[in-house]
Amino acid sequence: MNQTVFAPWNDPKETPLIQFKNVTKRFGDFTAINNQTQDIFEREFFALLGPSGCGKTTMMRMLAGFETPTEGQILIAGQDMANVPPNKRAVNMMFQSYALFPHLSVRDNIAFGLKREGKGADAIAERVDEMLRLTRLEKFAQRKPHQISGGQRQRVALARSLAKAPKLLLLDEPLGALDKKLRQDTQFELMDIQEKTGTTFVIVTHDQEEAMTVASRVAVMDEGRIIQVATPDEIYEAPNSVYVADFIGDVNLIKGRAEARPTEVAEKIQPAETAPAKPSGPTPKPKIDGPQPNEMGEWLQNKLLFPILGKRTPQPKQLPPPDPKTETIKPAQPVAIQPGGIALHWTEGHTPIIAANGDPSVAGEQVTLALRPEKLNISKTKPEAPNVLSGTVIDIAYLGNLSTYYVELDNGTMVKVQMTNARRIARRDITWEDKVWVSFSETSGVVLRG
Repeated sequence: MNQTVFAPWNDPKETPLIQFKNVTKRFGDFTAINNQTQDIFEREFFALLGPSGCGKTTMMRMLAGFETPTEGQILIAGQDMANVPPNKRAVNMMFQSYALFPHLSVRDNIAFGLKREGKGADAIAERVDEMLRLTRLEKFAQRKPHQISGGQRQRVALARSLAKAPKLLLLDEPLGALDKKLRQDTQFELMDIQEKTGTTFVIVTHDQEEAMTVASRVAVMDEGRIIQVATPDEIYEAPNSVYVADFIGDVNLIKGRAEARPTEVAEKIQPAETAPAKPSGPTPKPKIDGPQPNEMGEWLQNKLLFPILGKRTPQPKQLPPPDPKTETIKPAQPVAIQPGGIALHWTEGHTPIIAANGDPSVAGEQVTLALRPEKLNISKTKPEAPNVLSGTVIDIAYLGNLSTYYVELDNGTMVKVQMTNARRIARRDITWEDKVWVSFSETSGVVLRG
C-alpha cells in the first residue's frame, strides 16, 4: 500500500508552525545565536544537533520564552512571541532531569499542570487516564517516582508534558540519564507517541545516533549557526561541508587536488586474469548413467543391495566439461567506470582517486573526499575496482555484528573499513599486520570543498 511521504518542508503551500526570522542572541560580547532563519512544521520531529556550546539549547530556551532574542523574531502559529510570557505560550518543555514531584504519585504528577489551569475533576481524570494509556503506565499510576524505573520516570515526565495538549513540545536532552539499551528502546517509544499525538517535537541533543533515529529532520549546528538542515539520510549520505561529514558518524577524509575528468567515454579497468581459452574442438563427455552415490551409498549397494541391483560400475564423480556446441566460456569483462566528475590527486606517486559524482567546477582546488567506512571493501588479493589502495592492517575493532579495520595506506594515511561479520570470527581471514587492498566505487564518496 502506498503511503504519503511526510515532507511539508518541500511543499511551498505549507505554513510553518515555528519561524525563526534573522534571530540573534547575545550574552554581553558573546554571540550565542548568529542571525538564524529557520522554519519548523506542524507534526514534525525536529532535532537540534551539535557539540556543547553550539547554541542549540539557547534556541530552545528562546522558543520556550526563557530567553529573549537580541534581534529578529520568533513566530509560533503566526504569532510573534516577543511579548508572550512562557506560561501563555502553547509550548511545554521536558527537562533532562524530568523534575518530577517526589511526594506525588504518577497520576498526580501527570495531573499537576491540569489542576493549575483549573480544569474540572472529571476532565482531569479523563485526560490523565488517556496519558497513562498512551505511555503504558496504567499499572504504575499510584506509585511514587522513586518506586519506578528510569525509563518509566521518563514516560511520566513525557505524559505530564503532553497532558495540556501543547502545540509544541520541547525536549532538552530527554534521554541523557538513561543507559544505552534503555535509551535505544525509549527512542522508538518517543517516535510512536509523537506520531499518535500529532504534537510537534523539537529535541536538543548532542547524540548523533539519537537525532538520526527519532527526527524527521536534523539541524546540525556549530558556533551559533545552523550548518545544514536535512533528513537523516541526506545529512549522512550528502553532507554539505567537511564539518557535517566529520560530525555525523564515522568517515574517512582524504584531501587532494581536483582535476576534471572527460565526460564522453567511460574508462575501463582490464581484468588481471582472463578466462581460459575456448577449446578448439569438441571434448567428449564421459558416460554417466545416473546420479552417483556418496560413500554411504556405495557401502549400501556393495554390502546390502548387491543381490538385487547387481555389481556397481564406478563412474567419474565430476561434472562433465562444457560442450562447445551448446556452451561458451565468456572472457572476463573489464570493469566500466562512469565518465565525468573529478580525479583526486591525493598523494605523490599514487594513482588518482576517481570520483565520478564530483563537481568538475572544483577542478584546480584543494578538496576533501568523504568516504563512509561501510562503503569500502577490504581484501588480501587485489580486486578489480575503480579505486584500489594498498595498505597494512594496524588494528581491528570487533563489534559483534561488524568489524572495523584500521588500515594504514602506503603514504601513511589511516582509513577505517567496516565489514559485516557474516561468518564466525574463527573463519576471519584478515588479521593484524596483513597487507591488504582497500577498494571502493567511483561514486562511493562525496567531494567537499575545503
